[in-house]
Amino acid sequence: AALVFDGDVAVAWAEYGPVEELPNIHHRKEWEQGVVGMPDYRITCLFVDRRYRRKGMAVVAVRGALALIAAAGGGLVESYPHDLPPGKKTSASFLYNATRSMYEQLGFNYERPKGKGNCVMSKVVPAG
Repeated sequence: AALVFDGDVAVAWAEYGPVEELPNIHHRKEWEQGVVGMPDYRITCLFVDRRYRRKGMAVVAVRGALALIAAAGGGLVESYPHDLPPGKKTSASFLYNATRSMYEQLGFNYERPKGKGNCVMSKVVPAG
């Protein structure tokens, strides 16, 4: 996981890894039906301490995961954020993988819907 610290305390993280390490995802059967090519990595879950929510910590955590993926050789990265209709608000505690708009800001491309209210997004991360 990519961890975000405030001093000695982890306040946010992004769980990521190769598909073999993280085979179980929400709506897996639906995801499998639309697979064109396997990603090298997936970002499956984000956590932000409630005291740090709505302060950009999810972005920091995902950027950290992408930097670690680049350092490991890069590759195709998928994530499965919530695809909220424009203007719809929801509790941050339910957004276990943030939102489509956040991933778009980080350069991810929308691939397809997945399950009810989620989508598949991807980004090629160069080695670095």
